[in-house]
Amino acid sequence: MFSGCQRNMGHFPCLGARPKMQIFLAAFFQPFWRPLGRQVQNNIVPLCIKHAGRFLTACGGIAKKEMVVKTIKKITAAIFGYIKQTDKVLIALCLAASLFSLTLLFAMDNSFNSGKRDILVQGASLFIGLVGAFILSKIDYHTWVGLWKLYVPAVLAIMLLTFLIGYSPDPTVDDKAWLLIQIGSFRMSFQPAEILKIAFIMTFSLHLSHVHEHVNELPTVLLLCVHGAIPTLLVVLQGDDGTALVFLCIFVIMMFAAGLSLRYFAIAASAAIAASPILWFFVLNEDQKKRILVLFNPGSDPLGIEYQQTLGRISIGSGQLWGIGLFSGEHRHIPEIRNDMIFAFIGEALGFVGCIATLALIAFICVRILRDAQRAVDKMGFCLCVGVFAMIVSQTVINIGMCLGLLPVIGITLPFFSSGGSSVLSLYLGIGLVLSVYMRSNPNLFFN
Repeated sequence: MFSGCQRNMGHFPCLGARPKMQIFLAAFFQPFWRPLGRQVQNNIVPLCIKHAGRFLTACGGIAKKEMVVKTIKKITAAIFGYIKQTDKVLIALCLAASLFSLTLLFAMDNSFNSGKRDILVQGASLFIGLVGAFILSKIDYHTWVGLWKLYVPAVLAIMLLTFLIGYSPDPTVDDKAWLLIQIGSFRMSFQPAEILKIAFIMTFSLHLSHVHEHVNELPTVLLLCVHGAIPTLLVVLQGDDGTALVFLCIFVIMMFAAGLSLRYFAIAASAAIAASPILWFFVLNEDQKKRILVLFNPGSDPLGIEYQQTLGRISIGSGQLWGIGLFSGEHRHIPEIRNDMIFAFIGEALGFVGCIATLALIAFICVRILRDAQRAVDKMGFCLCVGVFAMIVSQTVINIGMCLGLLPVIGITLPFFSSGGSSVLSLYLGIGLVLSVYMRSNPNLFFN
């Protein structure tokens, strides 16, 4: 089974044995985590055991001290065992990006006095996402994928709810792709399409693993296209064109990685070009057409369709090399600066250097995911990792293109950085699947 997976590694020539980037990351993080681990194991853990025993004894012997000590030691051993088995570099990179995101939100609150709600939601989503990633990684990914009869109907049912009680955080947009959860004065919006991404990656990986030996046969290709079209069209009907484009990118990249012949891609591209006049005149509405036209005619609508992107480009340019600082309090406010346009804030606050550092961090995460895909023991694990990689890469390219005025504004967040609980949760569930593949791979298959 693995021969098919190994055969397709040719699509990723950058994944040679022991690349320089991996050596650099290992050398960079090793001085930090090993001393920290020794410090925790030798000093902090015994101290916690000592004080926990004293506390419980003082409280009237709720539990015997020996039992408490054994329990804490078991928990500690489990934590260290997990850290030893998991992809520490990937987790460290993702946490670095998320902590950077929280820092950016604090800086925005300092500049715009917007309140702490976004920060709290982002932090809570990060915690829930990490717990979800831990749970996913501890259980074999074959088990999770095999439960598709349970999670697929559940996710589709939640998606269909948006057609009945859908909600849009922006009243000026008719895209009702969110569900509003309200308990008393507590209000929270949730975007089911983010969870649908993970469900699609899992089911499509299962599908590809079953048919990979016949992936270039026409009936197989047609069935795979139907599989990819179902979630994409559901999101299109919601009015969320940006997320639909992400689904399309995930589908294309996973098909490419599965070994689909290039002639099918050529046929699909030719069909898309031939159908473009029909899409332009009969499918796209006036707002969608304007968003595309301003890309070829800058300055035609500076206070309307172009307003957000114009401010974004000005902010990025005004940051110059080093930026004006995160907490200078002199940042330019842009509509949706915490979500779609957060890259513009990074450019203004941290300059060109900050933009490059942000892209480099996302690039390191993507390269690490591809390395984990290379370690996979079967086609399903390989496809899962590629699907998560495709989700992160497509969202990054679209978001940066929006901020630079190279692509129309279609409401796509920058992975790990943009504010948004649903997006953060989806990303870390995807990372959990990658970690599950990593922990069940053969570590000595390609490198030591």
